[in-house]
Amino acid sequence: MKEIVMNNSLRKKMMTGMAAAGLAAVLLASGCSTTVQSAPEAAKSLESGGPLPSSVTGFLGADASKLAPGPEGGAALAWLNPNAQWSSYTKIQLLPVEFWAAADSKISTADQAVLTEYFYNQLQTNLSKSFTLVDQPGPGVMTLRIALMDATTAVPGLRTISVIVPQARVLNLAQSMATDSYAFVGSAEAEMKMTDSVTGQVLGEAVDQRAGGMGIKSAASFQWGDAQNAMDYWSQKIPNRILQLQGKPAQS
Repeated sequence: MKEIVMNNSLRKKMMTGMAAAGLAAVLLASGCSTTVQSAPEAAKSLESGGPLPSSVTGFLGADASKLAPGPEGGAALAWLNPNAQWSSYTKIQLLPVEFWAAADSKISTADQAVLTEYFYNQLQTNLSKSFTLVDQPGPGVMTLRIALMDATTAVPGLRTISVIVPQARVLNLAQSMATDSYAFVGSAEAEMKMTDSVTGQVLGEAVDQRAGGMGIKSAASFQWGDAQNAMDYWSQKIPNRILQLQGKPAQS
């Protein structure tokens, strides 16, 4: 009888270990990205039939009403002009990145300046790989206007633990399943509007939000690290999306 009890106990431990290992495997397989998409308030409002946030309508104007859920792997909300001749644009006028947030935003003006300057520099670096950047409107020039709508900080020490320590990673997976967000992460939300620089015709617009993922790159993240990673992601995604619309290969 004692042997049977011991075997049952051992079996339970083995089953518990296997379950934990399985959960950890799922986490490692599905949560290894540096950032993950999360639903911005505009997407939630659109889904519930409510009005779009004033930050969206204020930045995009009347064209905000054309927004719809974006494609798989794309922005949370997007709209593309079906009549746009994408292949005719070889130059981009990149305007300074703006910061649009509620009046009670907790982000200081100094941090706003640092974040928008960083975003602009990353965009400039990646766009210049495939397009000529200009500072004036003209034929074949697309004007790209981008705003950082908001950003939240990560909790650096706990952020590191949640990524590196196996038990914490498993618990964080459970957290993400319940809330659609990992614990202790930061985030960023941005809007984009592309227009013909001469006619002002809207070519496309998008709204997206990304939060910190569970990639090892995020482990030693400082308070704005997750927001920075989100901006890095968009800075690479935007030129590749334009190239895709032009029927050209993406940047490596």
